Amino acid sequence: MSDSPTQNVYDRGDLSFIMVAGAMVFFMVPGLAFLYSGLSRRKNALSMIWAVAAANGVVVFQWYFWGYTLAFSTTADNGFIGNLSNIGLRHVMDNPSPGSPLVPDILYSFFQMEFGCVTAAILMGGLAERGRVLPGMVFIFLWMTLVYCPLACWVWASHGWAFEWGVMDFAGGGPVEIGSGVGGLAFSWVLGRRGERQLINFRPHNVALVYLGTAMLWFGWIGFNGGSAFGANIRAIVAIWNTMIAGALAGLVWCALDFRYERRWSMVGLCSGSIAGLVAATPSSGYVHPWGSVVIGILAGAICNFATKVKYLIRIDDALDLFAEHAVGGIVGLIMNAFFGSTNIIAMDGVNVGIEAGWVDKNWKALYKQVAYVAATCAYTFVVTALIAKGVDMVPGLKLRTSPEGEIIGIDETDIGEFASDYIELRREVHDPFGSSSKLVAAGDRHGVNDLELGKHTHNGNGAAPPPLEAVNEKPESGVPPST
Repeated sequence: MSDSPTQNVYDRGDLSFIMVAGAMVFFMVPGLAFLYSGLSRRKNALSMIWAVAAANGVVVFQWYFWGYTLAFSTTADNGFIGNLSNIGLRHVMDNPSPGSPLVPDILYSFFQMEFGCVTAAILMGGLAERGRVLPGMVFIFLWMTLVYCPLACWVWASHGWAFEWGVMDFAGGGPVEIGSGVGGLAFSWVLGRRGERQLINFRPHNVALVYLGTAMLWFGWIGFNGGSAFGANIRAIVAIWNTMIAGALAGLVWCALDFRYERRWSMVGLCSGSIAGLVAATPSSGYVHPWGSVVIGILAGAICNFATKVKYLIRIDDALDLFAEHAVGGIVGLIMNAFFGSTNIIAMDGVNVGIEAGWVDKNWKALYKQVAYVAATCAYTFVVTALIAKGVDMVPGLKLRTSPEGEIIGIDETDIGEFASDYIELRREVHDPFGSSSKLVAAGDRHGVNDLELGKHTHNGNGAAPPPLEAVNEKPESGVPPST
């Protein structure tokens, strides 16, 4: 039933396009789960999938309850955050949405909800290898309310200060990418570094899952950026093209830069670079010509690759490089909008006509606006995220970090009780003879090493001779004893 006196009429092609695009964006959530699982050690692989999946559920409720109204209520006028006029999706039906007259409010709220789900899923990478999952869910509910909703309001709500100022952020360089990347850095800072033993020889346990997750993300990103034109129009097609170009070139550049280390073509590097390019396309794909995305992809691949070294300089254990890929990639895309943003591209949706863009249209003041917006989102996100994380961590029973022993045996064991790969190791070391292990190791590290026993580890991989094996003679079904 409509909340308006008359029924509003929308193009069914536009409605269908955004519904499908929203479903594609949801597909990014399991993509992130597989990506994070593959990048983690085997003993933490399932906990990353659980954290991403559970965060999705938390955000769906939060967005329904008050997330949407805090970000997009049309009756607020403070420029910072919305009010509660649409709490529980009250009066959110077929009226034109605050983001575009091409789609109704109810569809817009669904599409924007998926953006929140993806952002929370990215941020869950901060839990990697040492974070407890239940406190993480409490944290993400508060973070969505106090960080994501204000960031979304700033740049997308009609009363947001960045929107009124003319900041160009197409699909979420600030709320999604800087929010998750800088938020992940602050969250990792509060959690603290992993134990030194866990930092040694840390490698992805399943590179095939890394690529599967990346491919699912890329597929979803087409709907993420294309759908942000809010209609089946030419601007959406340009955004999709820009997404493909930036992702492809950034992946190749990152992989080429990684080649200088071991003279091999890293699959993880190719995937990491592709994600960095897709991130950079998020704020820029609906503003620039395709040639601009060539430059953006190359820059994102190179700059984000070098940005992975920042965590060593500041000694923050950002295990899955949320800052380097998402925050830095988002910043690259936002800054490039100031140079390459085009009024003609913006107008291709048939709605936003005559909008001031970037330097290609001689709008010189665009640069300082984009830089100021980046600085504001980074500062606000880091400070408030750190305060939320520290506050949750101080609540009895909600300590964010697991125990030192839990970090060694894995979050799958301590928090989940199930395993992504649950099997028995028959050998402790690759060079051990078959059956030499005196103790079976289930669901341990990727090399089958029970880390609790590392202090007792000796040259034969056991610390003791294996017990003798007893011969077992099985009686055949025929009843004839076996020959000796």
